[in-house]
Amino acid sequence: MPLVVKDRIKESSSTAGTGTLTLAGAATGFRSFADIGNGNTTYYAIVDTTAGTWEVGIGTYTSVGTTLSRDTVLSNSLGTTAKITFAANIKEVFVTYPASKAVYGDSTDVAYDAHFAASNGIFLNNNTVATSITFPTNYNGVSSGNVTLNTGITVTVPTGARWVIV
Repeated sequence: MPLVVKDRIKESSSTAGTGTLTLAGAATGFRSFADIGNGNTTYYAIVDTTAGTWEVGIGTYTSVGTTLSRDTVLSNSLGTTAKITFAANIKEVFVTYPASKAVYGDSTDVAYDAHFAASNGIFLNNNTVATSITFPTNYNGVSSGNVTLNTGITVTVPTGARWVIV
């Protein structure tokens, strides 16, 4: 199922251990995980403010039983990617946008993507990576800085360079 990210999704859970969380309903002023959609995955954060533990990962929402599985841990309060063994305390569970998955621009409008930071190539809008691309004859061309891309040309990306084509 698709990865879904929505704003203002926050529930609570008292589920203990490392397993799937049973969700207890939307917090006041927030929406429930039902907005994510049954069987869809999302980025989540779990915070136990009593124990001082937290986890960020990718999970799957299931409407039957209103649960959120903890499929992949991206980071946690232990500094690892292991599931936290949570206490039976009330925990906040919410949709987040993990820093390790973020694309952002710096003060000079240079875009950064932590996932592709070590790669070189052209990142195409269909999530593939190429080292060269030929623009079709119906392409109008574009100029950015000192690079002009025209109809029918092939561009090869030099080692260490990164381009994003959208």
